[in-house]
Amino acid sequence: MDIIEFREYCLSLPMVEESTPFDEFVLVYKIGGRMFAYADMNDFHRFAVKCDPDEAEELRARHPEVVPAHHSSKKHWNDIRTDGSLGEDFMRRQIRNSYLLVLRNNVTPKALRLSILDRLQASGFFDRQ
Repeated sequence: MDIIEFREYCLSLPMVEESTPFDEFVLVYKIGGRMFAYADMNDFHRFAVKCDPDEAEELRARHPEVVPAHHSSKKHWNDIRTDGSLGEDFMRRQIRNSYLLVLRNNVTPKALRLSILDRLQASGFFDRQ
């Protein structure tokens, strides 16, 4: 996966916002105003995604390309190296899982979260992998 594919996949998820709040080179992706992924455009050898803490540790134990995120909470965020043996399907799955985790657990107010979930359900999003 390269930075273009990363960006296109993140933006393909419904209602995603793209921004550069840290500096002009770090792309940040949000759902409902909450960050679920980010990556450096100039040095794209990894990207960060949010994870369930237990799953984050399990992924790190199984895959040497998955490590605690460099600039985020080590408990909740993983860096995924793009230059290792992990396939694109694995990387996309981690991005999607992060998107759904943030949507279900971090988007507030509750009315916004429920509205987004209803729109995703109506669109058939949960029926797709």
